[in-house]
Formats: sequence, C-alpha cells, structure tokens
Amino acid sequence: MQPVIYSLLDTDLYKFTMWQTMLHRHPQTQAEYTFVCRNEPAYPLADLLADVNEQLDHLCALNFQPDELSYLGGLRFIRSDFVDFLRIFHFQREFISARAVGPKLEIIASGPQVHVMAFEIYVLAIVNELYFRRFDATAALAEGRRRLAAKIARLRAFDNELQRRHPFEFFDFGVRRRFSREWQREVVATFKQEVPRYFKGASNVLFARDLNLVPIGTMAHEYLQTYQTLGVRLRDFQRKALEDWVQEYRGDLGTALTDVVGMDAFLGDFDLYFAKLFDGLRHDSGDPVVWGEKALAHYEKLRVDAHTKRLVFSDGLDFEKSIALYHHFADRTQTGFGIGTNLTNDMGLRTLHIVMKLTHANRQPVAKLSDSPGKLLCDDETFLAYLRQVFKVDS
Repeated sequence: MQPVIYSLLDTDLYKFTMWQTMLHRHPQTQAEYTFVCRNEPAYPLADLLADVNEQLDHLCALNFQPDELSYLGGLRFIRSDFVDFLRIFHFQREFISARAVGPKLEIIASGPQVHVMAFEIYVLAIVNELYFRRFDATAALAEGRRRLAAKIARLRAFDNELQRRHPFEFFDFGVRRRFSREWQREVVATFKQEVPRYFKGASNVLFARDLNLVPIGTMAHEYLQTYQTLGVRLRDFQRKALEDWVQEYRGDLGTALTDVVGMDAFLGDFDLYFAKLFDGLRHDSGDPVVWGEKALAHYEKLRVDAHTKRLVFSDGLDFEKSIALYHHFADRTQTGFGIGTNLTNDMGLRTLHIVMKLTHANRQPVAKLSDSPGKLLCDDETFLAYLRQVFKVDS
C-alpha cells in the first residue's frame, strides 16, 4: 500500500515545540491519547482497520533523516539536545493500538508522553487520507481546484477593499484533516505563489521547509492539560504551564492558547506578567467576536497596548469568516488566521471531524472546559465537576 506518511517532518510545528518542553521539564510523564470521530462518516471507519494498522507499522519504521534534523536544528528555538533525542527516536509500535469496535475505529496511544505525544497528527492524517482514497479522486481534485481558484480570486478582490490598520495574514493549519498529502502541498504552494501578500506560513514543518515558508505553531490543549496532573494545585495548572513555556522559549513562540478552562478562567490567570511576556492569544472555541472583545478589554485593563499584540483565530475558519473578523478587530490589534479543513479538504465532499486527544496523564483524567461544549472529551464526571468547581465554570 502507498504510505501516507513519508517524512516525520510531515506534522504540525507545535508537536515539536510541546515535545521539546515536555522532554526538558517532565520526561517521566505517562500519557494516553484517544482517537474520536465526532460526526457520521459515509461508511464505517472500522472498514479501514487493516489499512490503518499497515500504515502504523510503516510509521513506526521511520526515522528522522539528517537533512530533517539539520532543518529543525536551524530553528532558533529548537535546542541541540532535543535534536540529539530526535536523532535516535522512532515510534514504538507497542505504544499504539487500533481495533474495530462495531462500526467505529478505536485508536489509543499509551506510554511515556515523550514517546506517544507525536502520534496524533500522523494518525489523523493517515485516517483521513485512507478514508478519502475510497472516493472519486479525479472529481474531488477537479472540484478542489475550482474552489481553490475561487479563494485566490476572493483574496485578490480583497486588494481593493478597505484595509485596516494592521494587515490581513493567514496560515495553513490543515495537516490533520487534509484530503491528501499531495493536495495539501499543491494548495500551500499555490497560495505562496498567488497571494504572498496575505499567505504567511504553514503549520506543516515539511512544507514550510520545502517551500521556504515560516513554520507556524506554539502550543495545543494537550500541553496545558498535562499540567493538571503534574503535582501543582489544580487552580494553578495554567500559570505553571505558561511559566514553563516562558522559561523554555524566553520570548519565542509567544502565542498562548486560552480555552482549556474557558476564556474567563484563562484571563484570571493571564496577569500583567504574562500579558507582557506573550505576544498574543489564540482562539479555538466559542464566539470569536466575544472572545476577541474580552481579550482587548483585558489588555486595556492591564494598560497593555493591544497594537503590540496579536489575536490568532483558528476555530473552523473559512475566508469569509476570517475577513469578517479582520474587519472587526484589525484597527485595534494585530490579527492572524489559521485555516485548516477549508484550505486542505474543500473538495465538495463531507469531511470527517476527527481528533486524537490527551485523555489521561500520569494515570489521571485530564479535561478541557472549552467555550464550545461539544469539544469536551472526558468521561470522568467526578473530575469534570471538580474542575468546574475550582475554576467556577458553569456546567
């Protein structure tokens, strides 16, 4: 079977940045990640089981190549000892399992976090590409190219619209739910060639390297959630996670994710110290306008100049949503838009809403109380109730 993953750089940058932090600060952590499909597929994902297992076998045979390590080592925030770790790293097949549970596909990665945390993006890319291989690729690519041309035309028309104080910038965040690896490469290369004024980078490290783009990414939910189990008071886990990030990167990678326990609880921890040290905030759930207004009000309360900060939006975006948010906020602060599925899997086919989330760390449950209730992934009601009580979040 044709492999889905050829290079271990074919993943999101934030997997490496979180990985380095956990290797340096909490390498003993044990973790469990669980695959979930949140919508109804066109056919049972269990039908993919044999192919998924074959792809996982292939993934676990890959190593980082010298040129890949050289590229990573050239990023100023990646440390040489982490590159040395990656030089000898390969995935352990015993740490990941896939099986059919009725019509559903169950995939669980469990073991030392520094050995299982990177599975996530590869697994999602594998499942997604295998799923869409069963559709008519010729028709899908024709429709995808038609829609891609329409996006380019929309962005060129944007040249003639009223521009705000800060520029419109977007990034590709589409590895995990792409139609295929080659289609993502085509999309990213097309945006770079056709609209370089607006297209400013990609989360995909492989394509960032190959196409001379800026690799984009800082932290995801799993990073902050892990700190719910690391021996600090639960009430202090966000502060500890942010502090470790500051100490690890010392000014680099300064976009903080806000919705692990909701925006209000996050801002309660995001005091003047953090507001000055972080370059901006990332939105990933809830009403983006409400979220952005809360962020700007918080900066104003702290007497921080919002024009020196950036609000990054990344929740289910397309260009119309992104441009509307740009017009709303970009006279008051810098903005950025991480667009995923709508860039790399807009083919006229119903997409999968698949995730592979951290569910346990150090044999304890973890959870997020995001601003979108449907994104909750935790089956321990006792822990959820405790988390809500500690952060005064309504159920």
